[in-house]
Amino acid sequence: MAAPSLSILVIDENRIRAAVIEAGLREAGHERITVIHDVAGIARRIAEIEPDVIVIDLENPNRDMLENMFQLSRAVKRPIAMFVDRSDQAAIEAAVEAGVSAYVVDGLRQERVKPILDMAVSRFNAFSRMSRELEEMRGELQGRKLVDKAKRILMQSRGLSEDEAYALLRKTAMNQNRKISEIADSLITAAGLLGPQEGN
Repeated sequence: MAAPSLSILVIDENRIRAAVIEAGLREAGHERITVIHDVAGIARRIAEIEPDVIVIDLENPNRDMLENMFQLSRAVKRPIAMFVDRSDQAAIEAAVEAGVSAYVVDGLRQERVKPILDMAVSRFNAFSRMSRELEEMRGELQGRKLVDKAKRILMQSRGLSEDEAYALLRKTAMNQNRKISEIADSLITAAGLLGPQEGN
């Protein structure tokens, strides 16, 4: 059971509420827990501690405090479970946009800490997987655009057909043990240096 080995950072200015969260986590088998009561310099502390999951409890957050925590959640790229006493639709939407994995309004009870933490980790992992896949698709699309542009350059400068141009790119990539898109990018750069090409 790998979950209890998670390193968890609890951020809560209220020591009593922090103790409730910590008790819930310990009851669930988590032992690597760090509790911080002062949010000053929190980004630096997170970098030092390098937690797997962050639990933030904001008793009565004002707009600035929420915005600071949302900026933090965008920056740290880790599962974040955030407890607040009250909220409005705008704050909930901002939390989702900031990538907060679990945003719980008026729900701080010891027995709820573990399932909420589990949900935050699962949601974060699913979101990260989707982000990776999206990034890969963007990379593939960008690669295709580079290959198409490189093919056009080869067709114009060497009088090749589209298939011949692609075959030359592929052969060069194999010979150099590189991706076709990298060869295409190098060719486009070189063509730009050697003189203006149509389609640039």
